Amino acid sequence: MELLNETLGGMLEKWAKETPDTDFMVYPDRGLRFSYAEFNERANNLAKGLIGIGIKPGDKVGIWANNVPDWLTFMFATAKMGAILVTINTNYKLSELEFLIKNADLNTLCIIDGYRDSDYVNMVFELVPELKDCQRGHLKSEKFPILKNVVFIGPQKHRGMFNTAELLLLGSQMDDKVLTDISSKVDCQDVVNMQYTSGTTGFPKGVMLTHYNILNNGYCVGENMNYTNEDRLLVCVPLFHCFGCVLAVCAIVSHGATMVFVEDFDPLRVLAGIQKEKCTAIYGVPTMFIAELNHPMFDMFDLTSLRTGIMAGALCPIETMQEVMTRMHCKDIIIVYGLTETSPGMTATRVFDSPEVRATTVGTNLPFVEVKVVNPETGVECAPEEQGEICCRGYNVMKGYYNNPDATAKTIDKDGWLHSGDLAVKTADGFYRITGRIKDMIIRGGENIYPREIENFLYKLPQVEMVEVVGIPDEKYGEIVAAFIKKKGEAALTQEEVQEYCRGKISRYKIPKHVFFVDDFPKTASGKIQKYKLRDIGLKMIT
Repeated sequence: MELLNETLGGMLEKWAKETPDTDFMVYPDRGLRFSYAEFNERANNLAKGLIGIGIKPGDKVGIWANNVPDWLTFMFATAKMGAILVTINTNYKLSELEFLIKNADLNTLCIIDGYRDSDYVNMVFELVPELKDCQRGHLKSEKFPILKNVVFIGPQKHRGMFNTAELLLLGSQMDDKVLTDISSKVDCQDVVNMQYTSGTTGFPKGVMLTHYNILNNGYCVGENMNYTNEDRLLVCVPLFHCFGCVLAVCAIVSHGATMVFVEDFDPLRVLAGIQKEKCTAIYGVPTMFIAELNHPMFDMFDLTSLRTGIMAGALCPIETMQEVMTRMHCKDIIIVYGLTETSPGMTATRVFDSPEVRATTVGTNLPFVEVKVVNPETGVECAPEEQGEICCRGYNVMKGYYNNPDATAKTIDKDGWLHSGDLAVKTADGFYRITGRIKDMIIRGGENIYPREIENFLYKLPQVEMVEVVGIPDEKYGEIVAAFIKKKGEAALTQEEVQEYCRGKISRYKIPKHVFFVDDFPKTASGKIQKYKLRDIGLKMIT
């Protein structure tokens, strides 16, 4: 196995020539299907259309959309013509969008009509009022001097905006040489993608990722799951996040395989899509798998085509892992661990690891990636079973944070090691186990408490479906421990019962002072639990 010296566009071209009729992308709920050859032509036409409205190599093109079919067309069109796709969290509100347009120096913003309770079109008109009076392509915004174009992803027309149909038509009428001259100069070490860190702990930063970073990360993870061009992956994770646009798209395009999409996560559509398209792989965060397994119509679907997949983003209860492997037939499902800054995979379990290893560890380092655990204060490598910060070095490390050399220098040291901010231990058997975030650590009366340890313990309670532990400010101790629990079904459980269960089994200072029962957890659009919001909720409930 060797790393690929290829661009995203070059990889798509390869399969369009070698296996032109293989499905690249399928939306089973609407009968939409593109072969590699059809999709490649669509991406070429859009790339030429983007060139036609003045977008140049290196320009930043933002995409603010859920998993609509043309999300991928914009991803590959920008990659082919050397622009940088900036992915925008679908949950963003006005102030977050304003920050990103400025911080990323967006030249072009591509939007859908809206998502959930957000009207994207009206939000953009509010931020950029000049759109209503300007000719398309001639935007002069007082607030965003670099922003020149807004594109509506779809056939509808809006004042001051291009739409996808117009750009595809424009591109189809342009000479192919316009694109081939530009794409021949695109290098695999060029930045192709910029993603903003999810902001679970603070201000988002633009992570610059190259073709080499993301294509190889997808390729290595796909090899780990024994992908071939016969595989069909059900994609229900957001494309704006690395889980979607790298672990899904780049793993698939590097193997000439097929993606089957649902536009938004819906357990019923996921189950129906697997059966209809005979999918062999499925991705998700644990909450998604739990929703699928617990769906009242689960037993009506034939999932025997499934073989593998990825569970990532959060700790997986061992019972869930075993159910996914048996009831969903994903005997080869793996865990991938990493962060946006590592493209994202750093470690992974292997298909031959036991269910317990897959549920309690994040496996071992991926090929061509070095991983170590160090003492965060001294930088000295930790002994096995000694907790420290997990770091990695290799092809997958980001190019840096956009226009933020100070933050880059704090994250990537002089020897090229990326410091994750996550606490971990390396077991005696050589597996890595994530124990928490350095910033999540609770300090109660001088005692260091790691939430993951308490969460793992509370998962042993049969009534617990999900649990998150946070520190809440306290005058006497500095911080106290609070547990937020989502119960299984109609299970009965009280704060007193949880505390009694802990007594004598974990240290007294680790026992949750408060236990809150919730129906759901605040999450980022990519499914990560926002612990700082739980902290705020807990504080309000006790004051």
